[in-house]
Amino acid sequence: MKIKMFALAGMLAIASAGVAQKPKTVEVPNYSKYILTPKPGKEPRINGARVFGVRPGSQFLFSIAASGERPMTFAAKNLPAGLILDPKTGRITGRAGERGEYVVELTATNKFGTAKRNLKIVVGDRIALTPPMGWNSWNCWGRDVTQEQVLSSARAMHDKGLVNHGWTYINIDDGWQGNRGGKYNAIMPNTKFPDMAALTKEVHDLGLKLGIYSSPRVGTYAAHIGSYADTPDGKYNWIEEGKKNENYRFTLPEGNYMQYRKQVRYHSPYSFVENDAKQWAEWKVDYLKYDWKPNDVEHIREMHDALRATDRDIVYSLSNNAPLCDAPALVKYADCWRTTGDIRDTWENFSKIGFNQSRWAPWSGPGHWPDADMLVVGLVGWGPKLHYTKLTPDEQYTHMTLWSLFASPLLIGCDLARLDDFTLSLLTNDEVIDVNQDPLGVHGAPIVETAEEAVYVKQLEDGSMAVGLFNKTLAPRDITIKLKQLGFYEKKTVRDLWRQKDIAETDGDHTSTVNPHGAVMLRIY
Repeated sequence: MKIKMFALAGMLAIASAGVAQKPKTVEVPNYSKYILTPKPGKEPRINGARVFGVRPGSQFLFSIAASGERPMTFAAKNLPAGLILDPKTGRITGRAGERGEYVVELTATNKFGTAKRNLKIVVGDRIALTPPMGWNSWNCWGRDVTQEQVLSSARAMHDKGLVNHGWTYINIDDGWQGNRGGKYNAIMPNTKFPDMAALTKEVHDLGLKLGIYSSPRVGTYAAHIGSYADTPDGKYNWIEEGKKNENYRFTLPEGNYMQYRKQVRYHSPYSFVENDAKQWAEWKVDYLKYDWKPNDVEHIREMHDALRATDRDIVYSLSNNAPLCDAPALVKYADCWRTTGDIRDTWENFSKIGFNQSRWAPWSGPGHWPDADMLVVGLVGWGPKLHYTKLTPDEQYTHMTLWSLFASPLLIGCDLARLDDFTLSLLTNDEVIDVNQDPLGVHGAPIVETAEEAVYVKQLEDGSMAVGLFNKTLAPRDITIKLKQLGFYEKKTVRDLWRQKDIAETDGDHTSTVNPHGAVMLRIY
């Protein structure tokens, strides 16, 4: 059975140009029989990160992620001075001034019961103490992204309950930029984004955070202006010459913009990095994707310093294909960095990325995360015409299992407003998310890696071990783990994390049958 859904992708942007567009029909397969994740119960359960970093004096926003039936009330004991909790929304706000570690007892209560959980708030020099979780516009809307599409995804993240499982960031990728202006002579939004401050406010009012995009080049990959300019007063040659469309994207009437966009991908001596950082802070932005290749330490450090000079804790994410030789500088200056080019929704592409992340393991940890790129699940398309991911259900389980084991940032790339039940189940399994968000911050690594199969392990803070069994072949395969290989010499419980149930007790070997291109995700405790 297939469900037909209508796409509204890009209609606002096209309507602003006076061109009508017929709705697109998108076929979404019914994968409900492949759902493994049990639905959350009615009783409260506190989810998401167990540790949160903030710099002294920075604006603070943390939403307690809790599943369960609403209405629900929240409480918090031992909050640092300067922070307050809204008991109705579960949002902690304010400014914490005193350095230190504070163990806060969180409580969530509804008519079915009460849940308690500790949250460690670390007031210090590092943020992003667990990998960021959120959404990015590129893999569905590409350069055609609009303010209404971003708001649609923010509302869907809230209304569909993703916020109750720790999903936080709503990130605008390339395509929002107009020309320079305003009181800082910073990048102003184009006509697709009529009010950036209002957008940020609405996202924050949903308990979420907003991200933005730029580049240390004169022009970005999608041929909009970057954080450098052609002249010391912030002018751009192609804009002055009229080689732009209505949204200030570089173009020429006689040619395809793809043919010419390389003409704007260069560095210049005229930096407006501080100008842009001040404007983003005024808009109350929470995340920056800074995109160019090859990443170089000078430009990395410059934006780091500009962001740190503001009063906001803006997660600093570098893109793309970060050089391994610069890993010490990446750890020092960035909160996360892309280890690869853009991902695509094919087994060949995502498995090549996923099974080649181990070289980054020594450089991963709280506050500095190698980023394997976005999750290609749900409706994707890189522009107005969307399609359902080409990955099979088993390949999607492999995708989510790998990204969770090696503590990659989890950034959804699909249209959140049209999530199907299967995709929603992939994104709301709290035991799988707990592996990604584990406070120890270990990057999972293989103990077995062949052309046919792989076994990845990840040490967790409580002394247990997360294990991923991966079948790279096109036939079902039995894969065995030996507890002694993991350092366990006594009887342990084997738990299936996708099904959220204990499946065995053993002090020797455990064997699982793994589907073609599939994964089994276990916790040994």
